Amino acid sequence: MQAGEVRGDVHIHVPPAAGTPPAPHVRPAPRQLLPAPEHFTGRADALDALDALLPQLGGRPLLTVVSGPAGVGKSSLVTRWLHGLTDRFPDGQLYADLRGHLPDAGPAAPGEILGRFLRALGVKDVPVEPAESAALWRSHTAGLRLAVMLDNALSAAQVRPLLPSSPGSLVVVTSRGRLTALGIDGASFQQLGVLSPADAVELLAGRIGAERVRREPEAAEEVAALCAGLPLAVSVAAARLAARPQQSLSAMAGALGGSGAARLDALSLGGEHAVRLALDASYHQLTPELARGYRRLGLPPVTVLNGPVAAAACAVGPDEGDRLLDDLAEVSLLEDLGPDGTTGLGRYRFHDLVRAHAGQLAVDTEDPADRRATVRRVVDHYLATATAAEALLTPSHRTLRRDYAHPPGHRPSFDGPAAALAWLDTERFHLMAALRTAAEQGWDATAWQLADAMWPLFLRLRPYDLWVEAHETGRAAALRAGDRPGLSRMLTSGGVGLRNAGRSDEAVEWFTEAVRGAREDGDRKAEAQALHGLGQSHLLAGRLDRATAYLTEALALREAIGYRRGAAMTRICLGDAALAAGRPGQALAPFAEARAALVAVADPYDAARALAFLGLALARAGARHTTGEDAETVLRQALDEFVATGSVHWQGRVLEMLGETAALRGDPAAARELYERSLARYAPVSESDATRLRARLAGTDPLP
Repeated sequence: MQAGEVRGDVHIHVPPAAGTPPAPHVRPAPRQLLPAPEHFTGRADALDALDALLPQLGGRPLLTVVSGPAGVGKSSLVTRWLHGLTDRFPDGQLYADLRGHLPDAGPAAPGEILGRFLRALGVKDVPVEPAESAALWRSHTAGLRLAVMLDNALSAAQVRPLLPSSPGSLVVVTSRGRLTALGIDGASFQQLGVLSPADAVELLAGRIGAERVRREPEAAEEVAALCAGLPLAVSVAAARLAARPQQSLSAMAGALGGSGAARLDALSLGGEHAVRLALDASYHQLTPELARGYRRLGLPPVTVLNGPVAAAACAVGPDEGDRLLDDLAEVSLLEDLGPDGTTGLGRYRFHDLVRAHAGQLAVDTEDPADRRATVRRVVDHYLATATAAEALLTPSHRTLRRDYAHPPGHRPSFDGPAAALAWLDTERFHLMAALRTAAEQGWDATAWQLADAMWPLFLRLRPYDLWVEAHETGRAAALRAGDRPGLSRMLTSGGVGLRNAGRSDEAVEWFTEAVRGAREDGDRKAEAQALHGLGQSHLLAGRLDRATAYLTEALALREAIGYRRGAAMTRICLGDAALAAGRPGQALAPFAEARAALVAVADPYDAARALAFLGLALARAGARHTTGEDAETVLRQALDEFVATGSVHWQGRVLEMLGETAALRGDPAAARELYERSLARYAPVSESDATRLRARLAGTDPLP
């Protein structure tokens, strides 16, 4: 039995009958809401008002804005409400902190949030341009029943691109502003006020125990009043009292009251003074060590903290970093978000007002050089950890130096490549924040080295917007530093990002600059890399003659310097150019040679790519492999290899090649079945490939 009211729907789940086959595996719906608040008091009217909106679901997308002053409990209210509605939204509940009131990090760009949301729904190929991302978001959500919580919004313009299109969707926005401009989008509005005196006392009692409140009822009411009915302020004061069971409520009221009536009058001005008073009182009770940690943790450019970040910021060991976070969470100065689902590390975050308080105390207390060193240690931590991931995932790319102002005290490590890639994925936005901070602070070597260390993230997960931004920033930093190797790497790696983002002409400019610089420096390997990139860029743009010329030059140079793997990669591109020109017979030798070389250098992923292209060339040429195998046999071997490496995208691509092979031999039914299997692989990872294949399936000609 559950005491009190029950909100949300009641469902009866009947177990399947004996012998029923298990359901096929499906991607779990994202459930991103913050944990439901443990101590939630009052707000019956606000919850009833939100419940009254539910009958409108299904007729149109439902949008509501919950606004109110800082610390009033907007996020807790909405989180509590949405947790009771999980079954109404089978396709997921998405959450984003829009950082509308985080001055140093700045408001979240809609494109950043759209990328997160689309990836959470299984889309891997997210467009670079915000308008294209918004269009894809609307298309992808058209038939879904989603709940979306947009927390800490700054403006209607920030919210508008994030609205899904499905009539079964619900979007709840929290903001300090009323965002009345969203009225033209059909929004309803709810202004959340402070807790009533009785509810504020009840919240206090729930955290420190009803008996203490019964012993000093007038002091409890005074504490609640001095906190101005703000749940944040009440919670911080209560945490201090809970940690000191012998302290009287009267003493707490005196600490909060300070100078008396004038200060009490100030509590009505938006509530922020009440929070500062409560936080000041709690801060002054911290041990010197914990107080120093609190101040320093308010400085780094990250929104979610974990043990290693805290250890770097505070110049302590990893265990001590974990303890600092745990101790600050105990007194409600940090919010415990629970362990990260990927890394297992504990996650904590400041309420934005608490973070501002900590940062201001650092400005008032810490020496400027010490504040700068705190931030630099965190940036160096991200550089060292990303570099460790890079060395594990792409060792052939991990060739350039690293410069640390504060070398990490322990060597970062991962439990294998999957864990390294998962860390890069989880920390992508903090890595970008560290990179931007390095550039802003003039730590130019660190800025381009961070972009370089993030290479496996860009290569494997393809966040094109971050890929391009990181290398634009890194390129500028390397130029300022006069670092020729760094500039060369930024130009070639950034050129790949521009090319893959569909910006071929800009990629050509970057690779051309890289060729010129490499020739000036006499760096033949870098010159070959830039020529290879030029060839790929022209190939993507359909300029086949120019592509072949540059690739041929790159191949000759790579062979001359003995770079076997690089030569094999260029041969794959030359074979691809021959296929694009309709000359599959000329593609056979480059693909076969590339396959043999990549097997020899133990590069299973690219060796499988060469084999897949070889199978496609055999099919189009109507030929057999020199080993006697036909195209289908070769392609099925490549498919098995991609299954072994876990590359879903390339599984889809090889199935598409097999479909074309079936069509070429006059079996349209088999071709359609293979295309449908290919589409099932593409759909969760590459929207552009999925769209192209849907068009092929809808047409009458099964050939490209």
